[in-house]
Amino acid sequence: MSAPAGTSGDALIQSGREALPPRFARWFTDQGWSPRPHQLELLAHGLTGRSALLIAPTGGGKTLAGFLPSLVELAGEDASTRKARFGPHTLYISPLKALAVDVARNLERPVREMALPIQVETRTGDTPQSKRQRQRMAPPDILMTTPEQLALLIALPDAARLFSGLRAVVLDELHAMVASKRGVLLALGLARLGRLAPQARRIGLSATVAEPDRLRAWLMPQPSRDELTLSALVMGGKGADPDISILRSEERVPWAGHSARYAMADLYQAIRDAGMTLVFVNTRSQAEMIFQELWHINEDNLPIALHHGSLDVAQRRRVEAAMAEGRLRAVVCTSTLDLGIDWGDVDLVINVGAPKGASRLLQRIGRANHRLDDPSRALLVPANRFEVLECQAAKAAAAEGQQDTQPPMLGKLDVLAQHVLGSACAEPFDPDVLYDEVRSSYPYRRLTRADFDAVVDFVATGGYALRSYERYAKLRRQPDGRFRISHPKVAQQYRLNVGTIVEAAMLRVRLVSRRGRGKGVVSRGGRVLGEVEEWFIEQLSPGDTFVFAGQVLRFEGLDELDALVTRAEREDPKIPSYEGGKFPLSTYLAERVRNMLSRPDDWRQLPDQVRDWLSVQRFKSVVPKADEMLVETFPRGSRWYLVCYPFEGRLAHQTLGMLLTRRLDRMRARPLGFVANEYALAVWGTRDLALMISAGKLPLGRLFDEDMLGDDLDAWLAESNLMKRTFRTCAIIAGLIERRHPGQEKSGRQVTFSSDLIYDVLRQHEPRHVLLRAAWDDAAEGLLDIRRLGALLRRIKGHIVHRPLETVSPLAVPVMLEIGREQIYGEAHEALLAEAADALIEEAMRLV
Repeated sequence: MSAPAGTSGDALIQSGREALPPRFARWFTDQGWSPRPHQLELLAHGLTGRSALLIAPTGGGKTLAGFLPSLVELAGEDASTRKARFGPHTLYISPLKALAVDVARNLERPVREMALPIQVETRTGDTPQSKRQRQRMAPPDILMTTPEQLALLIALPDAARLFSGLRAVVLDELHAMVASKRGVLLALGLARLGRLAPQARRIGLSATVAEPDRLRAWLMPQPSRDELTLSALVMGGKGADPDISILRSEERVPWAGHSARYAMADLYQAIRDAGMTLVFVNTRSQAEMIFQELWHINEDNLPIALHHGSLDVAQRRRVEAAMAEGRLRAVVCTSTLDLGIDWGDVDLVINVGAPKGASRLLQRIGRANHRLDDPSRALLVPANRFEVLECQAAKAAAAEGQQDTQPPMLGKLDVLAQHVLGSACAEPFDPDVLYDEVRSSYPYRRLTRADFDAVVDFVATGGYALRSYERYAKLRRQPDGRFRISHPKVAQQYRLNVGTIVEAAMLRVRLVSRRGRGKGVVSRGGRVLGEVEEWFIEQLSPGDTFVFAGQVLRFEGLDELDALVTRAEREDPKIPSYEGGKFPLSTYLAERVRNMLSRPDDWRQLPDQVRDWLSVQRFKSVVPKADEMLVETFPRGSRWYLVCYPFEGRLAHQTLGMLLTRRLDRMRARPLGFVANEYALAVWGTRDLALMISAGKLPLGRLFDEDMLGDDLDAWLAESNLMKRTFRTCAIIAGLIERRHPGQEKSGRQVTFSSDLIYDVLRQHEPRHVLLRAAWDDAAEGLLDIRRLGALLRRIKGHIVHRPLETVSPLAVPVMLEIGREQIYGEAHEALLAEAADALIEEAMRLV
């Protein structure tokens, strides 16, 4: 299904130009445009039924290119063909509900202006049930949807009929989808469509990626586990280089922290000087804080809005509409606006904090102007001194066009279990046929039959340890060997719980009013502002205040799944915290930061205060070379500290800290604890670690040996709660534990209780259970970052540099400031922390 050998890009472009109908050519002319070469090339591939991957920067007309073959085909259908075809002609799949809605709005314009007889509709989690039912009876020509909705559609009993007329699948922002479990679920959905509609071509749309061939293979059915089948590849034009600057503030750049409060005045001035501005942050709590800070100094009353995933959908849509209409000057947002939504004429993109990856930075910068030939403007605002280095590394990577996109995630057993159940909801399945279908997808091309059968047995019975419980028996085997669902309620439960996004248990934040002055009783009803995580609300007592939806709120109490709040005036509210909000530092950027540190000539491009910080570090200790890991030891107070600088990201460092403290304990070093940030790890204890190292009682080569990823890791996991949390997520995805039931939803505490009981039973009676294996795989790949930690331990073997010091070094200050940070609350304690920080910094920077 790739282009015929010898077909050149020029020939395909010419073929696409000849295939463009006159009214389409006139429409382009009326807009003042000419079809771009990659649009014509993709049209040529599409009209001959070939699947293709289009890689092009933002503003290059990717979305129109993806739909152009479908629009031309649909415009050319005669009345009898339209009548004979049932179901959507084209299925568009997006990672975001908002993106599907936005693309539908933008696609309706050329359809309307060319008077094309084409019906375009969306189907997302927000689509009313009545509309979904109507779409099954009278499907539109083009259906815009999400991976979760595709999973629901292929699980319908009439799925074969619904997709009988499908001719194209357009997958937008493909690079963003394939690296997660949503991408794995989507790959299984494509495999099913490959059987239901083998004639349907696949069009992948992606920003620039590090390894295009992986995406080309992901798009295609894979008949072999060893030799990959690739789609055609279409490359868009490069476009103008982005204009990226890094904030040079007159204020002191903090040594640690992620708030960037020091830069608020600079941030506000940048918004005043620009037109429409997107202010990207890395977490939802940071978005709330920065929005509040900007409003406090908004003396010009600029229209500034807030947008993140926990806000109520109606509020998000209002912000999106105001952006599209040009009524806002700035929006503080998270990754909810990372992807290709065209919200109007964005003049400037500000990224608060380091972007953590070169590709993520380019993706966010691409939100500015959406015009391929004009440079996008971006301002990076580092939140601390290490982030200055990281921003500089990201800027250099962007200038070189370097990419660090994540590779596609490989098959997950919990996602497969969900798909197996969905397959049975559609119709009884033959396990041999389903195995071949699943293995045709890129993530599962190497799935063994033993693992597949274990997953089917788990879905059918719950597995060996749970098969005596009727509630876990969801499939029945028929005399002909096929599996069917055990009861119609199983299908209903599947539809309520489909998907791979398992967020922390959430509570609705409902704004209510008091019945009387001074009374604690509040009225029910009231407007829902959005959701916060249940564990955050559990930390609050009635009367506590917090910031949410851009307002200061007073917590009044709980009413089932609602956190009841009233408006408050206090100026020192807490900020809601959200799990899973922080991005990991990419391996590629970490390597660039190490290289920058090791070359003092590169420091000239850094701000004076950061350059002085590194210069004093070189004087007092050492700045490690790119292939080295520096280990510093020093006393402070009654403790002894060991600080190392792997530059491998917080996840890998936290795992290293857990394993290192176990090993230090065995070596009688008496460790008391550790903290980690993106760049360093600090361990402290009651024995002189420098003396132990010099005496040979604590050999660093042995301390950081790769064998810590063996028994040490297994022993630590057996004792920790991390595996229980990971198991809980896998159990929800696989359908063993259901969050939602008709008319009700389990609280986070109920789900935790259920999953912990099952986890203990399986560990004791069936340690090789499918879900325990799935949980270990997830923990190793995500929460523990085992692959990256293993690469670190191999990299530093024989390259560890130890420096015993009398006092803390400048490089150690940021991670030392992490100690005790989480235990300190309130204004008075914050003042004490700032005082302690100043003392630590003075000690580190003292030259004599």
